[in-house]
Amino acid sequence: MTTLPDRPRTALLVIDVQNGVVAGTPRRDEVIANIGVLVGAARAQEVPVVWVQHSDDQLVSGSEDWRYVDELVRLEGEPLVHKTYSDSFEETELESLLAERGVGRVVVAGAQTDVCIRSTLHGAFVRGYDVTLVGDAHTTEDLTAYGAPAPEQVMAHTNLYWSWQSAPGRSAGTVDTAEVTFEPAGKARTD
Repeated sequence: MTTLPDRPRTALLVIDVQNGVVAGTPRRDEVIANIGVLVGAARAQEVPVVWVQHSDDQLVSGSEDWRYVDELVRLEGEPLVHKTYSDSFEETELESLLAERGVGRVVVAGAQTDVCIRSTLHGAFVRGYDVTLVGDAHTTEDLTAYGAPAPEQVMAHTNLYWSWQSAPGRSAGTVDTAEVTFEPAGKARTD
């Protein structure tokens, strides 16, 4: 159950599936295909799809790297949130967009697992949302040169620890694309 009053709806958050972010990531095509399935299902059920797009010194707004991948197309009327921090809520209009739509549960997919995905998962959870991570619909770049585990280990660990996340009045969990439901907040299956 979300701790946000009168917010029974669910939204799909598609985070940073941009050319420069997903280039060379493990399972890139599979992850993008799974996100496409999620977007199609959400649209078919009239569930809000919210697109998030990052920019910074390495991901310059308007550049080819900054653009969303060609395989995923945002429809007119679907919100696009521009961000400059890892947490999609930080100094953006995401919270107000979700509030306007009565959203108390978010389903999260995209990139990068160990940066913007994790930050947004936690950002949503501490703000009172129920948060479902789609375990086969996120990916990350190889940062082993900086001491990080291999990308597949980062993704597996994130799926594992998010499946056990808990807090008073909120639910969290990890499911694969085939198991995602867009049921109202508080009724979603998270195991």
